[in-house]
Amino acid sequence: MSESGTSGSGRGNGPQRGGSGGQRGAGQSGQGSQGGQGGRGRDGSQRNAQGRERNRGPQRGFTENAPSQRTRRADPARLVAFEVLRAVAAEDAYANLVLPARIRHHNLDKRDAGFATELSYGALRGQGTYDAVLARCVDRPLDQLDPAILDALRIGAHQLLAMRVPAHAALDQTVGLARAVIGAGPSALINAVLRKVSARTLEEWLDLLLSDETDETKKAAIRYAHPEWIVRALRQSLVAHGRPVSEISDLLEADNAAPVVNLVALPGLGSLDEALDGGATPGELVEGSALSSGGDLGRLASVREGTTRVQDVGSQLVARAMAAVDLSSTGSGAGTAGNPGPGTEPAAERWLDMCAGPGGKAALLGALARERGATLLANEPAPHRAKLVRQALAAVPHEVWHVRTGDGREVGTEMPESFDRVLVDAPCTGLGALRRRPESRWRRTPKDLTDLGPLQRELLKSALAAVKPGGVVAYVTCSPHPAETTAVVSDVMRKREDLELLDAGAVLDSVSLTGHLDAGHELTAQLWPHVHRTDAMFLALIHKKA
Repeated sequence: MSESGTSGSGRGNGPQRGGSGGQRGAGQSGQGSQGGQGGRGRDGSQRNAQGRERNRGPQRGFTENAPSQRTRRADPARLVAFEVLRAVAAEDAYANLVLPARIRHHNLDKRDAGFATELSYGALRGQGTYDAVLARCVDRPLDQLDPAILDALRIGAHQLLAMRVPAHAALDQTVGLARAVIGAGPSALINAVLRKVSARTLEEWLDLLLSDETDETKKAAIRYAHPEWIVRALRQSLVAHGRPVSEISDLLEADNAAPVVNLVALPGLGSLDEALDGGATPGELVEGSALSSGGDLGRLASVREGTTRVQDVGSQLVARAMAAVDLSSTGSGAGTAGNPGPGTEPAAERWLDMCAGPGGKAALLGALARERGATLLANEPAPHRAKLVRQALAAVPHEVWHVRTGDGREVGTEMPESFDRVLVDAPCTGLGALRRRPESRWRRTPKDLTDLGPLQRELLKSALAAVKPGGVVAYVTCSPHPAETTAVVSDVMRKREDLELLDAGAVLDSVSLTGHLDAGHELTAQLWPHVHRTDAMFLALIHKKA
């Protein structure tokens, strides 16, 4: 369960498999050593001459600090991480939305913001493994602990087992956090439990936890911090898309790596020069992209203006693929809506983004449409997300796009055969974006696959009704699970003779810088975090025959 950390962040944080040695953490001034004398009392108990019970083994003494000198404040970076975990657990919040707001609220500098980011995301990603460790160190079932105490323990466990934070700093600061925001009583429990956690490295804990386990799925779930059902689902997904099941460990480990920030310059509108001057590196997979080590991207003028955006390379590739399909060579007949006859001025294409919120792909499609003389309708059913779509598209000239607030399932009926290209970025479980949404793996259940299936099929049917003969529909999900990908496509296309699959892998290759992504399988395409360093985006290109 390696954690790649936030590049350039301070506090001695960063990846570490095993022990907790490394650089000195911040906020440690005035901390005493963990040494001391103090052996067993005369009665053989763990109490000293003053009758205080020790929460450590007989070989270790009390801290040299008096109680009045111990940390009693919440270190701001750790407080941010704690507030993020609390919001995720108590309010069903999304970490990527809560974290920036808490960083700004506490005025963290770049170094502390990096530490808070690694601690928040790392504790959320590793929750399954850390809970298995904590269960060995707590004298009651974890679900009987106060949720705030459990979140503090997870924060402490991540520092001790997967970050280069010295053990004494992780203990002192986490206990200080608990004392400040939870209470003195719970802080004593947290101190005792984390001392037990610190007795072993991560690898030593994994050896202990897995020593009697024979089920490979359960072993992978503990080692790589994924629910068992997701481990099985991803195994099934690899096979369904033509990859060997032996890649499962690489895939699970890629889910646990902190993702690099991907940037895209909107074609014809944005520039990456400022980002590249600031340390970003050119993207290797797609034109107009860059990889950033993070930091405050809002300092870039092009980001503030919206002409350069944060967007996963996988999303960039599938949007460009939809725009790149050559409709003149897909079999549409002369004189059809998709291919006017000789001497006829071709009409400007109309594009539809059926599930546009929050607007990332819509912004890229709008810029591409502008270059090609096309127009874009961005549809989003939720009014607050439709507002986000308008904000995302604001950098694109307004005559190019329009936002519709309505149900995508009704577009095919209300606007039949009206669009040349339609993108259906369908609501899905997000199993392909677990590295960017660390809390999702613990929220999703197998029932979500069943619940989302009918909606995915209805949206695709509506898109196929809305596309012109000779046009193309791109069905996209950020999940590789066959129940959300190939099964949806095959069910909707079954018994229809007017539809055919185009070679999505070949189209992706044509818009990539490498020219060979190795993503295609049986005419559909699947990107992978462990192969392409992208989210696991699925793409099917469905041509409606003229």
